[in-house]
This record gives sequence, structure tokens and C-alpha cells, in this order.
Amino acid sequence: MSEPTVVAQTQVKRGFLWRVSFIAGLGGVLYGYDIAIIAAALIFVRESFQLSTRMQEWVVSIVSIGSMLGAVAGGSIADRIGRRATLLWGSALFILGSVIALLAPDVYTLLVARALLGLAIGFTSVTAPVFVSELSPPQSRGRLIGLYQFALTAGIALADISGYWLAGHHAWRTMFGLGALPAALFFLLLLTLPESPRWLYGQNRIAEAEKVLRSYTDEAGAALLLEDINNAVRTKTERRWSALWSPSVRKFLLIAVGFTVLQPLTGINAILSYGPQIFALAGISSDKSAIFATFLVAATNMLATTIALVLVDRLGRKPLLYCGIGGMALSLGVLSYAFHTQAMGPSLGKIATVCLVAYIAFYAFSMGPIAWILVSEVFPLQVRGRGVAAATLGFGASNSVVLFTFLRLSQAAGNSVIFAIYGASCIAVLLFVRFVVPETKGRELESISAKPETITS
Repeated sequence: MSEPTVVAQTQVKRGFLWRVSFIAGLGGVLYGYDIAIIAAALIFVRESFQLSTRMQEWVVSIVSIGSMLGAVAGGSIADRIGRRATLLWGSALFILGSVIALLAPDVYTLLVARALLGLAIGFTSVTAPVFVSELSPPQSRGRLIGLYQFALTAGIALADISGYWLAGHHAWRTMFGLGALPAALFFLLLLTLPESPRWLYGQNRIAEAEKVLRSYTDEAGAALLLEDINNAVRTKTERRWSALWSPSVRKFLLIAVGFTVLQPLTGINAILSYGPQIFALAGISSDKSAIFATFLVAATNMLATTIALVLVDRLGRKPLLYCGIGGMALSLGVLSYAFHTQAMGPSLGKIATVCLVAYIAFYAFSMGPIAWILVSEVFPLQVRGRGVAAATLGFGASNSVVLFTFLRLSQAAGNSVIFAIYGASCIAVLLFVRFVVPETKGRELESISAKPETITS
């Protein structure tokens, strides 16, 4: 059940909020670029360093391991030093990791660089959605947070097109090094943003919080918002991780961590990270053609995310999830059958491309953006940083398992079995959405966590 919100009655400076979302979204561009560039680069890194299957999986999955560590550290740091400062540290790590990867003399140095990029991803993926959610009015919060996911998809597409352009030169070092450019822009633009007013108020920096609020709403709105925030922060920000397991927070932890753990099990990042190898197994023999097919998938991902940006605050979170995840399951089922029969011959590559494009489209307007919208919405302010960190940690752990086993499972059981498993995971996610995930459309952040008895309405 939706409740009336204070922000809807005030004048909000949309330009400011869109600027905040755009700059925070650059963290999503970097996230997408650094997880996806390996899809094109791995082909040439494997040749340069003569990598075994296990070492290839390490090069891909070390980013997820780093992101888990970054999520744990980033959640604590975001609650202690602020959302903006944490994003600045994340941008610095993106720059450092990209430069080290560019200069890596051996695979072990490359692993260190990729781990640093993972740390940066952990920092920013924990903090950026929270930062935006704490500045956004409820009637447009989903769309504004969804921009982070759109930016992530843009980063993936940028990585794939960069990989396609540079593939002819086998320039995998340049592929990695290009990530330093948007990272530097991210750092510079962050310097122009204010801190989250909700975090400032929680630190008893009330005058600063009022100044930020007045920068994007009117005097009456700022006063009402301050009163609303005050009601939510009467207790101090909780520094203990054990607070996430308290009776008042436990349900929100289940929603956020459960959803983010299930998300990688649908195969999304395996498909994005190993796209060229999947297309090669489907009969697309040219490395450059396989990379281009992966770019088509990434471009679809970016374009379909705009559907979520338009509809998530109109239709709500759950209707989009039902439609999108159901379509993902259907696409994976057809793809699994196509690999199982092997009767299509040369047509298998085209069928695989169509199925993967459809799968990505369904994912992009549903589970992709909505997972992180929900994660940044459901936790009380006192534990929000650690709550999002816990969800990111769960995502990283689940994603690491998927990425670290994909190649060997593909060799042992075949792509048909893998895609059937991913399709079954989609069914499990649908059940989770039906019985556990709340509808948060149009609700003020404080009202979501203040009344857990109505969370699934």
C-alpha cells in the first residue's frame, strides 16, 4: 500500500537531480566497462600469456572477488566518511587498476590490476545507488536509480565496441587502459557534487543537510524533508554488521541479499563475460565476428534498459520483473534446446544470437535495474550502507562461483546443460519475486523501512 509522500508536494529542481544521477552513473559506466572488456581481451590475453582454462577463469572472476572485498569496505566507509567521499576513493582505484592493467608484464600483475578494479566496483556499486536514492523524490526514484544500471549497460556496450575496434590489432592492453579516461572524468565531476543530506543529518551536520536540501527544493519542502529525516535518524547510524540480523532489519536483508544472490545464477554475467566463447561454440569461428555478436547483445542491453527507466515508476517494480524474468526463462529454454539438438548446423549461430539478444532484452528492462533499485530502497537509513554492502557481497560471491566454473562446466557438460540450469534459476527467481520481493513504487524511503508489516503489499 502506497503512502502519501512529502516530496511530491514540493518543488524539486529536476536538473540538479539528473546531474547527480548522471555523475553517479559514471560509476556504472566504469563497472560495466571493466566487467565486459575481458570478453574481448581474454582471447588475446590467453594467447599472450599462454593461459590454461583455470587461469582464464581466474582472470575473469578475480574482479568479482575484488568487488566482494570492496563491498565490505565500501559499506563501512560510506557510513563513516560519506557517500561522496567513498565514490572519490572508488574512482581513484578505477584509474590505478586501469593503468596497471595497461602496463602488466605478466598475468599475475594483470590479476592484481583486475582485483583493484573489483575493489573499485565494490566501492561504487555499494555507494552510487544509495547516494542517488537519498537525494531522489519517491515518484521518480526508481527512474533516477535506474540510470545507474543504464550507465552500466552503456559501459558494457562501450567495452564491446572498443574490443571490436581493437581486435584486429590484438591490442588487449589498450582495451584495459582506456578505462582510465572515464575514471578520471568521474573523479573530477564528483568534486562538484554535495554530500547526501540524509547522511549529513545522521552525522548531526544539520546546517549542511539543510543547505543541500535547499539546493534542489523550496524552503517548505526542505523543512518537511528535515522533519521526515529526523524521524528516521533518532537513533545513531549503526556501526555493527550484526545489526543487519536484528529483527527490525532481517526481512530487508533477506529481500536484498536473496535477490542479488539469485541474479548471477540466471547466467547474466557469464554470458556478458564469455560471450565470444559462447558464440564460437555456436559456430561463429571468427574472433572479430564473435566479439561483434557480443556487442549486439550489449547494445540490446543498453537500449532495453530505457524501457525500465520509463516504466518502473509508472507500472511498478513487480510487473516488470514478472514479464522480464519469464522472458529470460523462455529464451534460455530455447537456447538450451538448440544446443542440445545440434540439428541446425550453420543456423545455430544465428539462433544463439537471437536467443541471447532476447534474453538480454528481457533482463535489461526488469531484473538488471530493479535489483539495485530495491537494494537501495529497502534498508533503514541507520544500516543502509552496510545493507547495500551485504547485498553486493552476496552478488559478488554468487557471481564468482558462476564465472569461475563456466568454462569447465561447459567443457564437461555442454552449453545445453548450462543454459538449462540458468533457465531453472529464472523460475526460482520468479517464485522469490512473487512471495518475498516488495512493491516500493511511490513510497518514501523512510516509510518503506518504518512499516515492515506492509512491505509486501
